[in-house]
Amino acid sequence: MHTVTGRFDDGSAYQVQVTGDAARPVAGSARAAALVELHAGESIMLTPTGPPRAVSGTDEDTILAVLRRYTDVIASHRTTKE
Repeated sequence: MHTVTGRFDDGSAYQVQVTGDAARPVAGSARAAALVELHAGESIMLTPTGPPRAVSGTDEDTILAVLRRYTDVIASHRTTKE
């Protein structure tokens, strides 16, 4: 699980947990969750040089890629599930 802190283009801050759960891939910000849902199924580059993968709620790497592409990610760190 990752915890991500960032800002949207309008300056609004968010903090979310990327859960890896298909039913609720992002917890903590309805706006960030809607952004991820909007791009579900689209192909996204995981790094500037690839590889591309389809955005999936169970794929934490693609969720992080969406957040990095469409928001200003300030901090991201992996947390352990307890």
